[in-house]
Amino acid sequence: MRIKGGKLIITARKTGQEKPQFTSTRLVSKRDWKYAYIEVRARLPKAVGTWPAIWMLPTDWKYGGWPDSGEIDIMEHVGYDPGVVHGTVHTQAFNHGIGTQKGKQIDVPTYDSEFHRYAIRWAEDKIEFFVDDQLYNTFENTGGGYKEWPFDQHFHLLLNLAVGGNWGGKEGVAEEAFPQRMEVDYVRVYALD
Repeated sequence: MRIKGGKLIITARKTGQEKPQFTSTRLVSKRDWKYAYIEVRARLPKAVGTWPAIWMLPTDWKYGGWPDSGEIDIMEHVGYDPGVVHGTVHTQAFNHGIGTQKGKQIDVPTYDSEFHRYAIRWAEDKIEFFVDDQLYNTFENTGGGYKEWPFDQHFHLLLNLAVGGNWGGKEGVAEEAFPQRMEVDYVRVYALD
C-alpha cells in the first residue's frame, strides 16, 4: 500500500512462495459512523481471482458475531465477472449462508479503466446503494428487529483487495496477471440532515 499522486494504491502481489502465495492490504478506518452518506471514488483491478471491496462492519458487534451484527458491502467485485459490481447487506435473517442474501448488482463496464463513485446513503429507515449517483439497490428497515436490521449501531469502513477466497477465487486465480491494484482517489463521509 502506498500513496502516489494523491491516490491510495492497494496492490496485490505474488510472493513467489507457497504460503502465502499473495500479499495485499486491508485498511480499517479508525472512525466509525451511525447513519451517513459514504462515498469512495475508486478504480478496480482487472484479473480473475481479484476481490476488491469497500465495506463496513460493526464496531461493537452489539448483536453478536457475523452475520448477526450486520455487514454493509458498499462495493464488491469479483474478477471473473468483469464489469459487474455488487452492493449487499448481511444480517442474521439475510445472508448467503442460508440463501436469503439481500444484494443487487450493476454493470460498470469501465470499472478498471476509469474511477467511479461507490456510495451508500444509510439512514434509520433504509440503506441505498449508488454507483456514480445511480441508485441500484435499496434495503429497507421493515421493523423486523435486529435479525433483519442490525444497522442501528456504529460501523467502521474497510477497503481491501483480496485474492482468491470462496467467491473471488471461484474461477481460479490468473497468477500471470499480477501484480494488480485498486486505486482510491478519496473517501468522503457526510452526516445526514
